[in-house]
Amino acid sequence: MTPLQLLPTPRRLTLLGGSFSLPYTGLIILDSADAQTLRLAAAILQVTLREHAGVSWEIVAGAAPAAQRRVVLNIVPGSIAHDQGYHLAVTTDCIYVTANQPAGVFYAVQTLCQLLAQRGGKLPVLQCLDWPDFAQRGVMLDISRDKVPTMETLYGLVDTLASWKINQLQLYTEHTFAYRNHPQVWADASPLTGEEILALDAYCRERFVTLVPNQNTFGHLQRWLIHPGYRHLAECPDGCDTRWGHMDGPFSLAPTEPGSLDLVTSMLDELLPHFASHQVNVGCDETVDLGQGHSQARVAEVGIGRVYLEFLTQIYREVKARNRTMQFWSDIVMEHPELVPELPRDVIALEWGYEAAHPFARRCARLAAAGIPFYVCPGTSSWRSLAGRTDNALANLRSAAEAGLQQGAVGYLVTDWGDLGHWQPLPVSYLGFAYGAGLAWAYQANVDLDMARVLSTLVFHDAQGQMGRLAIELGNLYQALGVQVENSSLFFNILQTAPADIPALLAAAGDTEHLEASLWAIRSQLDGFVTALATTGMQRPDATLVQWEYSWVARMLSHACRRAEWALARTAGRDSAAARKALAHEADGLIAEFRVIWYSRNRPGGFRDSLARMEKMREEYGDRG
Repeated sequence: MTPLQLLPTPRRLTLLGGSFSLPYTGLIILDSADAQTLRLAAAILQVTLREHAGVSWEIVAGAAPAAQRRVVLNIVPGSIAHDQGYHLAVTTDCIYVTANQPAGVFYAVQTLCQLLAQRGGKLPVLQCLDWPDFAQRGVMLDISRDKVPTMETLYGLVDTLASWKINQLQLYTEHTFAYRNHPQVWADASPLTGEEILALDAYCRERFVTLVPNQNTFGHLQRWLIHPGYRHLAECPDGCDTRWGHMDGPFSLAPTEPGSLDLVTSMLDELLPHFASHQVNVGCDETVDLGQGHSQARVAEVGIGRVYLEFLTQIYREVKARNRTMQFWSDIVMEHPELVPELPRDVIALEWGYEAAHPFARRCARLAAAGIPFYVCPGTSSWRSLAGRTDNALANLRSAAEAGLQQGAVGYLVTDWGDLGHWQPLPVSYLGFAYGAGLAWAYQANVDLDMARVLSTLVFHDAQGQMGRLAIELGNLYQALGVQVENSSLFFNILQTAPADIPALLAAAGDTEHLEASLWAIRSQLDGFVTALATTGMQRPDATLVQWEYSWVARMLSHACRRAEWALARTAGRDSAAARKALAHEADGLIAEFRVIWYSRNRPGGFRDSLARMEKMREEYGDRG
């Protein structure tokens, strides 16, 4: 019999021998003073029993004849050491769940549902005692660069994350909330409305997920500051120099302009009432233009770190006045460690970093020494890659959990970004979400997860057991040419780099003859991947779409190889109209598919911006005629 695969793997699960053959009829008992708090967990279990075990068990509250009891969901305060912990026992004739709080019962039911999905109507007799390492276990999804998911996509994601015991969701927002007082900012963005946030917040709370508002309030505000009504608040209205190169147009708020804080408070006053959460993430990361414009004189007087901290403190006071706890990205204060001890002790610093070697341990120790509560925030490594960067993602997620546990982090937040067009389909991020969920729940029990099996069994529901391995292998293709690119993959960069500059990108990968042979071999490997996709046995409702998304990703990577081959030939004076025509034809097909794939999970807003990057790639091959 195939071993059980659970996500997260419980910290203590003992198989006792024997089994419980589930009878067709029975009762699911809600044993709590407030049975309504257990109703959704019981309903999820009821549906799972019907789908995977073929049995029909009724839900009742309170006492019931012992002979009819098949599942008993108990709330017993003080029964488990951790508020979110649970005890699950499967005997030869009944299933017992005990927890301190309704959340613990909900998490026990998720474990039980995974057992049912794999064992059907014959469960092994077992004892399971389980609780989380991190009390706050979150996922952050970028909805501003450039995808805004449909409500159907968001509801489905919440269900998935809750089933993996994730209990916090953040939607990273720059301009994609429908502020009634600022309609010009989101006019073309298909934003989430207040009504939609209220509905999503309620949906999350039913599943013991806190929807935390996330609105950047300092840097990354170009979508606001490009408009005439806000341009005067920009640090550098006409552009600035950054570590990423010269940036045309505004980027950050000017902290020395009086109207800047007024804008932030206007955001908070309109956004926060839609959320039940007592936390808010105000961003404040990557203020790369600070000191180059309006704040230049103040920076010369007191230093750039001090100017940053002054504005951060003003935002903190506004958040506190609204009875919320402020989260903020910690990258800027880490550049000025002398200021860390001056931070308020009731903020939450978000220590982020997305490479395998990010110094989480050193940076977390600095925050811990100053008594600043903090989260560790690794990433899925999906963005700017198309297929993900599997090995980097796993190492980054793992090192964040290790450092967080060692230094006393109060939370673990897996981030998923959409830089430079948000080209990666959502399923590419599932590996990071899943492994991160396991590490955040119980590090020791999940650090050595067989992620190919986890993905195949619990994510893609592939009866053939292949899809997990294929996703992992495709996600490791970024290493194929031996050139590592920070926060990106070489293949993605090839697609978004001008043809004349591509040979320089490839210079570290070897001579032209070696490169051409490697690119040909990679294309052959990708062809095999597309063929193998057709043999998977995914049983998800969106299985056809997932297969299409991964096939499109593989063919985009193959296109990157062909584009690189053409760029090398072009540099050597071997350009040909036939090669450009073939690339153009292939790009046209990929772009047409991209449109359909995008609209399958996302709203129209942002598509035009994302598509423009792909159209630029296409136009570099010549006229369409």
